[in-house]
Amino acid sequence: MDITAINEMFANIRENTDWDLNGPLVWGYFFVNTTPEALHGLATVMEGQGYTVVEVFEPELEDGEAPYHVLHVERVEVHSEASLDARNHQLQTLAEANGVEDYDGMDVGPVEFAHDAGNAAPSQQ
Repeated sequence: MDITAINEMFANIRENTDWDLNGPLVWGYFFVNTTPEALHGLATVMEGQGYTVVEVFEPELEDGEAPYHVLHVERVEVHSEASLDARNHQLQTLAEANGVEDYDGMDVGPVEFAHDAGNAAPSQQ
């Protein structure tokens, strides 16, 4: 996701939700790999960096689609467009350094949707 798409995402959130983009939100990050082993290794690294590991799973596939696995992690953070762009670049580099095929992007929601909301202190980015 490039900075233009991030800017559009932030504009869409401002227009269509009542979320405070200047405050903490739960940011989910996704990584994909053909096999789960590298994802489990990356999950351990990311836990050490303060992320909550939500799950490693194999999604339902369309007919003819090759199997793959997904790592979903999240963290309560405050992001601007620029800081989210920087985070995306950091996570792509982290994926590559840990033998994971792809950083697949992020989602965002209110803190109450966090899988570990009671234990998540916002991280200023």
